[in-house]
Amino acid sequence: MAAWSSMGILTLKCAARTQSTKINVALAVQKCLMSGGHGPRLMPLTPSRWQWHKFKDMAHYYFMIGLIPVGLVVFCANVFIGPAKLAEIPEGYEPKHWEYHRHPITRFLARYILASPQQEYEKFLHQLYEEDEKAKIRGLEKKIRLKMSERHDYQGYYTRPFDAKYHRVSKEAADYLRSIRGD
Repeated sequence: MAAWSSMGILTLKCAARTQSTKINVALAVQKCLMSGGHGPRLMPLTPSRWQWHKFKDMAHYYFMIGLIPVGLVVFCANVFIGPAKLAEIPEGYEPKHWEYHRHPITRFLARYILASPQQEYEKFLHQLYEEDEKAKIRGLEKKIRLKMSERHDYQGYYTRPFDAKYHRVSKEAADYLRSIRGD
């Protein structure tokens, strides 16, 4: 009896879902009852979310690959090594540039990865020297162009710069021949 009463409820639910004529309602109720009362077996067409899920999975994976080891290193450095303590410098000892940093990770980076302040300063001086040399060459070129315009001269495109190595070789050969001849 309970089964028939539940069938009646299912029939009412199926009939409520359809809004058609009586014949179509009967067919819809029959289909609804045959499908177990869960409505028509349709698979809705939706855009794929595979790319989004793949991106999310890969982002979490690489985030954890980076986060877990770095977190362990920072934790161990803070717990087991700790910050440096200020102490007197012994006579005749010159501290290295990385010994001025307080945190152990900063000391490691300053010692093995980053350049020393002296090296950075020398690189900066070299850059200034290179820029000064370029400015001198530009000034010389400007003077040459000025002289060319004053004298109504033209640039000799047929001359090519030569390598000093060949000039030295030819000079040594000439000196050798001069020494053989006795001039």
